[in-house]
Amino acid sequence: MSKILIIDDEPQIRSLLVRMMELEGYDVCQAGDCRAALKQLEQHAPEVALCDVFLPDGNGVELVMAIKKAAPQTEVILLTAHGNIPDGVQAIKNGAFDYITKGDDNNKIIPLVSRAVEKALLNARLEKLEKKLSGRYSFDSITGQSKAIKAAVLLAQKVSVTDVPVLLTGETGTGKEVFAQAIHYNSKRAGQNFVAVNCSSFSKELLESEMFGHRAGSFTGALKDKKGLFEEANNGTIFLDEIGEMAFEMQAKLLRILETGEYIKIGDTKSTRVNVRIIAATNRNLPEEIAAGRFREDLFYRLSVFEVHLPPLREREGDVGLLATHFINDFAAKLAHPIVEITPAFLEAIGRQPWKGNIRELRNAIERSLIVCDGGRLDVSDLPFEIQNNHYEQADGSGIGSFELASMEKRHIVRVLEHTKGNKTEASRLLKIGLTTLYRKIEEYRIKPD
Repeated sequence: MSKILIIDDEPQIRSLLVRMMELEGYDVCQAGDCRAALKQLEQHAPEVALCDVFLPDGNGVELVMAIKKAAPQTEVILLTAHGNIPDGVQAIKNGAFDYITKGDDNNKIIPLVSRAVEKALLNARLEKLEKKLSGRYSFDSITGQSKAIKAAVLLAQKVSVTDVPVLLTGETGTGKEVFAQAIHYNSKRAGQNFVAVNCSSFSKELLESEMFGHRAGSFTGALKDKKGLFEEANNGTIFLDEIGEMAFEMQAKLLRILETGEYIKIGDTKSTRVNVRIIAATNRNLPEEIAAGRFREDLFYRLSVFEVHLPPLREREGDVGLLATHFINDFAAKLAHPIVEITPAFLEAIGRQPWKGNIRELRNAIERSLIVCDGGRLDVSDLPFEIQNNHYEQADGSGIGSFELASMEKRHIVRVLEHTKGNKTEASRLLKIGLTTLYRKIEEYRIKPD
């Protein structure tokens, strides 16, 4: 139920307004002067304040500023017995939702309050969303305690408050887009668009049209004018992922934007000007690409004004477990699949994995594990098969190859014995083999008893 604050020093008028608002289903509080109004504002946080202009201890026009300072989301409607244009103009400048005259505009009060409540609720939702986005894209949301990742975060934090181009380097899956978003949402451009484009996802012709836009009739199928991604990102940030894949001819156009802030759309005869911060990312060695003639040296120097290298997981000591726990909690909530136990073997297996795909590979493996997991207990058997193989091959001193049938059989027997808590009679029943056969295989595979 929305709350309304009535501020008027005349008890009869105040009671009338209170009754009107209560009949409309609002929760109403009231005050007779500025001091009491600010106290009610603090206690009840109303969506709308209906305020008289002339109050015993102050002026309603000036009170608007105090209300908006204390509670920016509260909308204020000023009521006056003697309306005048200067007061009305000043009230709106001070942040009032509207300024109306008592008596003449009584029929306007209810719909006006309704619109003010809608605006206040919308602003509250937007503020909540902004806080959520701010938390999601903050540098604190980047999981990791290793020296390598802390050094990268520190550099990104320092450059986020500037407006210089940033080049993010590192292997596939190291979190370059996460860093790009954190830099944007912690910059002065945070309230503007963040536009991401993967330069390897389009052909040269299509990428040029997507990035810079085109005029109608400039090529077959161009039926109308199209804004490019640079125009969409105006005053904000554009993230150019896989910049090393960009066609050589396109690089010259990008260089011009970096130098002048201008470019020419396909089929146009005049320049389009934009104010865009560029963050680029690559998993390639750009100096080697320059030597091979595939990347412009002048563009490299413009993009790499500030370079942040993101370390691979194998160089982030202790971070695999932290990231895994983060992903487990995240996916458990999304899948409504609570996890009550994570076995030591599971943590050991993910700790031994080389993670060539880095954070992206780890995230996918954790998601898959939670989907196949039964009973809220994460174990090695829930991990992708190749990770299981790596784990058992490293833990197994018998020398059995990971793709041999005997190796598979041994692992299955071990899992069944774990399930039966070492009860060999029950294990032989589940395996559908004789108890004598089970004992023979335990000895043959050197399976250690619990």
